[in-house]
Amino acid sequence: MSPPEPVVSICGMDIGVLLPTGTAQWGASDDPRELVAFGRQAERSGFSSLFVNDSLISPRIEALTMLAALAPATETATLGTAALMPFLRRPIQAAQSLASIDLLSGGRLTVTVGAGFPGRFGWPLYTLSELPWERRVARLDETVALWRALWDGADSFHGEILQFEGIPPTIKPSRAVGPPIWLAGATPAALARAGRMYDGWLPYPPDPADYASGLHHVREAAVGTGRAAEDITPALFVTVRIDDDNESGRRALDAYARATYGMPLQELSRVQAVVTGSADQVIERLGRYVAAGVRHIVVRLGALDLRSERDQLERVADLILAIQTTADHVSTAQAS
Repeated sequence: MSPPEPVVSICGMDIGVLLPTGTAQWGASDDPRELVAFGRQAERSGFSSLFVNDSLISPRIEALTMLAALAPATETATLGTAALMPFLRRPIQAAQSLASIDLLSGGRLTVTVGAGFPGRFGWPLYTLSELPWERRVARLDETVALWRALWDGADSFHGEILQFEGIPPTIKPSRAVGPPIWLAGATPAALARAGRMYDGWLPYPPDPADYASGLHHVREAAVGTGRAAEDITPALFVTVRIDDDNESGRRALDAYARATYGMPLQELSRVQAVVTGSADQVIERLGRYVAAGVRHIVVRLGALDLRSERDQLERVADLILAIQTTADHVSTAQAS
């Protein structure tokens, strides 16, 4: 018997949620094992995907371990990373882990990857991983190429950076081509690479107009290499908090920004998509991204403990039907 179809999938529109795997988002009495129940609740509430973050900067449940726990506990939701940093892991072992999760989830894995950023979210992680910061982007692309080759049955790999001979047989994912691999990032080079090499694009631009422009360049790069523009999933990573009191919502998001990034909300909102306000205001702002071409929204809930996360989860779930309706209207307008 086939599992039921995800609730949120209208006109290609999907809405997912980032699980709060970092300890900074747990209260003193929170049990991290509740994250599995949180994922099940999100799936039942209509979210079509469950994403996890990856970092060594702050304590958190390790990303692939979390997805492995969610695989047998959920049925329909896509399981994803936002974003996985492959340089933190040995590349062949990572290919095995990803293929295993894909199999255990019945083919529901999507892998977003990134190379890290300058500053505290980049250099220290490379130092801990005993890898050079230089050529990090080339290393990322070669790692993804290695994964795909292994999943296709290769026993050797010859890149400029990664070189392997006599690779023993590795486990194969549920799909012959492997799980979809998306790219995070919005630099001109990242846009071109997303179009040429990747299955999806997951940025977080604060301005919907920048999203539309970036997606145009991604699709242009795809077509330039003989791919179909629609082969690349246009996704968005956005921090959301719904609060009828705008000032209260901004204060809560400011506390979240300071705890998570060590910067005030005003500074964070200049570099990342952040949406807060009443339900109608959040719908209106997200609708701008839908109009810009987004078809998969990954919502990070702006809360600092699991109780508040659940409250925000329920509030966002109440918006799903309205966001679906927005996607329907946009699709109808584009078709006419």
